[in-house]
Amino acid sequence: MSEVERIERRAASDRDRRRTRIAVLVPCFNEESTIGTVIDDFRRAIPESVVYVYDNNSTDRTIEVAEEHGAIVRSEPMQGKGHVVRRMFADIEADVFILVDGDDTYDAAAAPAMVSELLDNGLDMITGRRIETSTEAYRFGHRFGNKLLTNLVSAPFGRRVSDLLSGYRVLSRRFVKSFPVLSGGFEIETELTVHALELGMPQAEVDTHYKERPEDSESKLNTYRDGARILRTIIVLLKEERPLAFFSVVFAVLATASVLLSVPIIIEFIETGLVPRFPTAILSTGLMVLAFLALACGFILDTVTRGRRELKRLSYLRIPGPDARRFGE
Repeated sequence: MSEVERIERRAASDRDRRRTRIAVLVPCFNEESTIGTVIDDFRRAIPESVVYVYDNNSTDRTIEVAEEHGAIVRSEPMQGKGHVVRRMFADIEADVFILVDGDDTYDAAAAPAMVSELLDNGLDMITGRRIETSTEAYRFGHRFGNKLLTNLVSAPFGRRVSDLLSGYRVLSRRFVKSFPVLSGGFEIETELTVHALELGMPQAEVDTHYKERPEDSESKLNTYRDGARILRTIIVLLKEERPLAFFSVVFAVLATASVLLSVPIIIEFIETGLVPRFPTAILSTGLMVLAFLALACGFILDTVTRGRRELKRLSYLRIPGPDARRFGE
């Protein structure tokens, strides 16, 4: 592509973006010291956007500061980021949604390129892949946990994502209005990613700078508690979306335990013709029966899940994609 063609394409993309209804969604809980900067940065980066701040029972001046900086402020009383995102997705109408945390750690200047990437390529989700600007921006525990959980999701659902827990996303209207938010806390990012992978939605990642919180701002993420909740969410999603794989593992564990318990009994029966350990024999038989029951459940639920996936896909296809709308047609 020549330089002239690149300039013309960039200009066309800018015109399309100006005709697009863009909503910046900022879930907040006690972000008085940073929310004003986040609002100002995104209004400067994308002047045509509307910034929505949803307060989640803050006890500081988050609401007042957000209103002073020109955001539309609403409240969600159910505590947890997932509950806030569910309310946002239900309430707000736009063509493109930018979901970002209110802690001033993400780079607002990357938003125009992410929106253009979404529109130019007809994508449904752009994830801001975090590139830390300092060693203090991304704590070791968070980095290690993110890599571990990302690999756990990538194995069964597809290796198309490298930053599972990024809170910086650009989403199409088709994604937002067909996404049944079920989680209540920080596991919402996992649910967003798995939903996109499960339905085979077109998505991409864009490198974005990630900086440390200001000194007077405190993280709401607990490494171990929230990490455990995210891990539990991954297991539940695996059971719900990949039941045959999940119950096959259960089958393998139970069947292996049954065989290990039965081997000494079988050897002794062959040698002596006696079965002196009836409780162990009964336990081994019960475990093998449970193993095959688990496998049968996997096959049945796999058929049910296929039907659910088809319904979700049809619901997703009823909504025009970003490329089809082309904002002005």
